Amino acid sequence: MITKTERIKLRSIASTIKPTVWVGKEGFSEKVLTQIEEELFNHELVKITMQDNVPTPTEFELTEMAVKLGAEVVTTIGKKIVLYKHSEKKGITHILA
Repeated sequence: MITKTERIKLRSIASTIKPTVWVGKEGFSEKVLTQIEEELFNHELVKITMQDNVPTPTEFELTEMAVKLGAEVVTTIGKKIVLYKHSEKKGITHILA
């Protein structure tokens, strides 16, 4: 579980990165979840953007998805979601040391 201080740091970093995953009309399908999982492994912090025609997930649905991925929801703003997961990938600079 990330602390309040770590969450603030992650939100600050997330404000400077571009979305790397887009959720379309299929919603959070297995394909999208796999893509999110790969991005978390490679970058630890992922910004997700949902198209306007996709209903915004509830807090419960987001938490359920994060648990499935082993990640944590950093923040949600409108149709943007930021997830964090410490990566075991070698050779990357970890965001939270």
